[in-house]
Amino acid sequence: MPGPEARYEIRRFHAEPGEGAGASRTAEWIRAVNYGFYQKAVGEDLLRQIVDTHVADDRELTGAYEVDASSIPGFGPDRPVATFATLRKTLNVGYGRLVPAHLVTAVTVRTDHRRRGLLRRLMGEDLARAKADGVPVAALTASEASIYRRFGYGVATLERRITVDTGPRFALAVKPRGRVLSVDPPVMRRLAPEIFALAHGAVPGSIDRQERYRLRAAGEWAEETGGPDSAARVAVHVGEDGRPDGYAAYSFRGWSHEPPTMDLCDLVAATPDAYLGLWEFLGSLDLVERVAWDEAPVQDPLSWALVDPRVLKADGAQDMLWLRILDVAAALQGRRFAHDGALLTRIDDPLGLTSGRYRVSVASGECQVERVPDDDPSPDDLTMDIAELSSVYIGGVSPVLLAEAGRIRSGEHSPEAALTLERMLAVERAPHCSTHF
Repeated sequence: MPGPEARYEIRRFHAEPGEGAGASRTAEWIRAVNYGFYQKAVGEDLLRQIVDTHVADDRELTGAYEVDASSIPGFGPDRPVATFATLRKTLNVGYGRLVPAHLVTAVTVRTDHRRRGLLRRLMGEDLARAKADGVPVAALTASEASIYRRFGYGVATLERRITVDTGPRFALAVKPRGRVLSVDPPVMRRLAPEIFALAHGAVPGSIDRQERYRLRAAGEWAEETGGPDSAARVAVHVGEDGRPDGYAAYSFRGWSHEPPTMDLCDLVAATPDAYLGLWEFLGSLDLVERVAWDEAPVQDPLSWALVDPRVLKADGAQDMLWLRILDVAAALQGRRFAHDGALLTRIDDPLGLTSGRYRVSVASGECQVERVPDDDPSPDDLTMDIAELSSVYIGGVSPVLLAEAGRIRSGEHSPEAALTLERMLAVERAPHCSTHF
């Protein structure tokens, strides 16, 4: 059987609206993505909305097309058998520092073309191109947790689903500063990006957002249809300085649902006061007895701010943001460190993009990275795969925990090296990513 290089043609392009050949190619690519994720067939209105957001995000779309399509009836040669999309955003790596990030999304391989090396080819070529462009880190959110570690990705943040009973037992121990206003959703077209920019600079692990988040906050994007969302409601937190610094987008499940429940669709907060102030507002909604949120942080200040923390019930944490360092020196030198120190680290990389030995030296919070030859006799302090370095990179995963799991190995002469690395990588607040892509 011929390999993927001979059997498939890889085409890369940007989304095009309208009626021409480029628009038809874009539409077939979007339909292939929907098919791959078992979603409903996309209608024309939703298709136009998706295309417009892809254009606004400047996404690069990649498709693998079968060179000699079978004569047996199927989808036809213009429908890709595998899809892959990328866009460039920024990642908050702590202390307000933003580094370029290469976001990977819409990864599908049709069932009748799996196990032929397509995903490895698409991922390998794409990450090599991103590294050549000088992007230090790639990121994705995974529909399946078992796929991406073999490409060097590691889990960097977690999230959990929570329900909060908002009856008489709901109360905060301390009154948050500022005030919360109910607003007409259309104003969020302007306000949502401004508020998110503040939060993006304040929360480690934050990924800059794509266009659909702005439309969703404005009540112009219902997830199922892509059209207007008549159930959308929005509350905005205003700080003591008069500046909007947080918002919550929510919708009611309907009176047939018991107990009466509000779904929290999105919560963006640049400050602890904004976060708790919005929760205080949600807890005061008349006739509502419960608020449900699928994307809550695992290390959540709300749990500790409640007078009765048992009104909050949480499901187990699940992986959210996966990171993949493409350039060790650029990634580490792009962030600030909490403690000074020096470590000699050996990195293994399944794709060979970052394999080698690195001396990491931190002074006054700034890092220098030096490549060390393999024949240098200096003993390694730590050995790990690039997936593990990617997991601990923004301070949301403990190197000590990974060492206890056997994922990070300390040298015999440096048994506390993992703890040293954890202290060096500490950030100013718990990392959390609220951007799915």
